[in-house]
Amino acid sequence: MAAAQERLSDGTGGMDDAKAGDREGSGAAPPAFQAAVQALRTSRLRPQIEIESTRAPQRLAPHAYALEATVVDGDQDLADGRLVLLHDPDGHDAWRGTFRLVTLVRAELEPEMAADPLLPEVCWSWLTGALAGRGLSYGEPSGTVTRASSHYFGGLSERSPTSQIEIRASWTPREGLGGVPDVGAHLVSWCDLLAQVAGLPPAGPGDASVVTLPQRRDPQAR
Repeated sequence: MAAAQERLSDGTGGMDDAKAGDREGSGAAPPAFQAAVQALRTSRLRPQIEIESTRAPQRLAPHAYALEATVVDGDQDLADGRLVLLHDPDGHDAWRGTFRLVTLVRAELEPEMAADPLLPEVCWSWLTGALAGRGLSYGEPSGTVTRASSHYFGGLSERSPTSQIEIRASWTPREGLGGVPDVGAHLVSWCDLLAQVAGLPPAGPGDASVVTLPQRRDPQAR
C-alpha cells in the first residue's frame, strides 16, 4: 500500500486514478473518518475557489475521500487541484499515523517564470509555508514539483509556447482529540497554496508577506 500511496505524490501514478471509486460514505466508516470528512465538507473557503467532492481512490487505504477544486477569476480558470484524505484505522508505517493527505496542484506559467532554476524549491516552500502559516503540525512530507513546456509546430505553430507547474505531495496531519486531525484547517491551507500558485493576492492582512506567481498567460476560459 505504501508504494501505491506514493504514486499519487511522486508523479508515477497520477491523481487521475482518484476517479476509480468513491468510498467516503459507507456506514462502516469509523467515527474518526466520518468526523474528518464532515470537517472537509463544512469548511469555509475563499470565494474564488470552487470545490466539490469527487470519486476517491479504491486501493490506497481502507477509507478515502476526495475533493477537487478550481481557482476562478470571472470566467477564467487559473489553477486546479485535488486533495485526497486517506484513513487506515490500523495505522500505516510509512505515514506514521492513521490519516494521510495526498494532493495534486497545477497551473500554467509564463515560460520565463518556468525557466527559473529555483522554481521547484520555491513551489515546495509554498506548500510547507501554507501549512506553517495556519499553525498546522504534520509529519512525513514527501512529493515532487514538475514543470513542463509545450512548443507548437506545423498547423499549431501560431500558438505561443506554454509552461505548466505541477505539485504532487502527501503528508500526515497530526491527530487531535479522538484521533481526528484538523483536516478542515489543512483544507484551508491547501486552498492557500492553490490561490498562491494561481497568482491571487493574499487572502487577508496576515498573509501580506506571501509572494505569489504572476497571473498565468491566457487563463483557460470556462
